[in-house]
Amino acid sequence: MVKNGEWFSGRMHGWGSCGGSSILPSPTKNSKTKDYKSISKMDEEVDKKITPTYLNPKNSFWATPRKVTDLKYCNFYHTMDIPGYGCVKGQWDLRRGIRKYLGGIEFKGKRVLDIGTASGFVCFYMENQGAEVVGCDLSEKQAWDMVPYANYNYKQLVAQRQNHIKKINNSFWLAHRAYKSRAKMVYTTVYEIPERLGMFDVTTLGCILVHLRDPFLALQKALKLTKEMVIITEPLYITNYPLTQIFGIFFPQMSFLPNPKVKIPSDSWWVLSPQIIKRFIGVLGFEKTKINYHIQYWFGQKRLLFTIVGYRTKE
Repeated sequence: MVKNGEWFSGRMHGWGSCGGSSILPSPTKNSKTKDYKSISKMDEEVDKKITPTYLNPKNSFWATPRKVTDLKYCNFYHTMDIPGYGCVKGQWDLRRGIRKYLGGIEFKGKRVLDIGTASGFVCFYMENQGAEVVGCDLSEKQAWDMVPYANYNYKQLVAQRQNHIKKINNSFWLAHRAYKSRAKMVYTTVYEIPERLGMFDVTTLGCILVHLRDPFLALQKALKLTKEMVIITEPLYITNYPLTQIFGIFFPQMSFLPNPKVKIPSDSWWVLSPQIIKRFIGVLGFEKTKINYHIQYWFGQKRLLFTIVGYRTKE
């Protein structure tokens, strides 16, 4: 089990082998760094050796852990310092800014639903802080919210996406095993979260609303199971969508991302302002909120994000 202080030398102390703050286990001296490859290249080799069981027959909503030990079968969404593997690079490096990413909330003794777990960095961090964490994500068995452009051939794109998701799932289980985590996982869409999971003190949604066709429905489903607070982090697109985001600091704003002329993006839907998200969760009974803005690193480049913490005020 990942316990606070067991393999964590001190919150935000020290530096990992890839130059980030080492808030998860330090790598071994002989560990190697694996560079993040492009999605297209990593999807060329599909794991033929791993035959995962996706559901535990005793509790059909829990995913059974996969035995994954080889990095070549993984895609990492998060940069992580993994015991026995060293620094494994991913798209997002949250190590220096994880407390701001999660709104500065303390997690000790909390039961947390982590929606959009991906490689699990946020999940394992919260577990390290004393939380009981349940991850929730897609497997290749569930459909991504793809934008349905007319006259567009999705067959190859869907196959690539399925392989990519499978390898992201693998990265979670590799890290889960290395950290000796007790976090559980359920594979489902955010619109179909099983109520049998029970109630949670905290629900986190990290940079996933932008990828959902119906972000309000997703929040409605998730917050139905949330007793105390919700933590929502999203990117702030000041450069590309200045009016939406600048006015959105004060007023509810959202912009539709898909462009039919160029048929991109294929898997992103909305630019959501902080105020529209506050309006969404206010409708769902979380009217008391606080917000912070912070810098995180995406492929080594600085990106501005915002985090909203909403507190339940009404049932």
